[in-house]
Amino acid sequence: MKILLIGDIVGAIGREMIMKYVPILKKEHALDLVIANGENSAHGKGITKKIYDKLLQAGVDVITMGNHTFSKNDIYNFIDEAQSLIRPVNMEPTGYGKSTCIVHVKGKKIAVSNVCGEVFMYNVIDSPFLCMEEILENTQADIHIVDFHGEATSEKIAFTYRFAGEVQVVVGTHTHVQTADERIVKGTAAISDLGMCGAYESVLGRDVNEIVTRFTTNEKTKYTLATGPGIFCGAIVTIDEQTNQATHIERIQIRPKEV
Repeated sequence: MKILLIGDIVGAIGREMIMKYVPILKKEHALDLVIANGENSAHGKGITKKIYDKLLQAGVDVITMGNHTFSKNDIYNFIDEAQSLIRPVNMEPTGYGKSTCIVHVKGKKIAVSNVCGEVFMYNVIDSPFLCMEEILENTQADIHIVDFHGEATSEKIAFTYRFAGEVQVVVGTHTHVQTADERIVKGTAAISDLGMCGAYESVLGRDVNEIVTRFTTNEKTKYTLATGPGIFCGAIVTIDEQTNQATHIERIQIRPKEV
């Protein structure tokens, strides 16, 4: 079984990368499941119903979220009915949506869960470690996949080792910078951060000049997204269907041709 996991989708350019490359990668790698982080898909913050539908139409099966889950008011109109959308279990407000999605692929019951790290993050009300223990205790599945949305690589790596052998995939999101630490630990595929889909010449998807100005002058700036050619980042995980263990993880990074 092959699963594509995609890093944070940032704005219109990030969505364009999804529309362009998901169908290509599905065909090239014979993918069975596609999971993407959509918390930045609506102009860098949040998601809307229209974008949610478009991502599903492009071939994404499950959309995970993060600290910007509730940045667009439209989320309250559809999150409870969005079967393919999950939000961090330990982030306020907790009364909306769900944090684990069950999908059936090739006769396997797959649970996809979303947790948020505590280090340098806001509105996090419980430990992702304790929350994951509870999810495993209450969710019966053949395969468990976790999107750990967090800032600190140390926290993500520690989480991987804690649940190695109990879950099949742990991927980090949020920093928008792809890490080169992909590994298999006791049948668990992991990477600290998948990276992003968005403008290549940018600061995490945002306009370079605006962010440089903010750092050098402390001037308040707008939330302007960068333009130009995009980058597509993610990873493909292979799972042995006999043992339900991850056997391989391959980073995917597609840069503009001119780079």
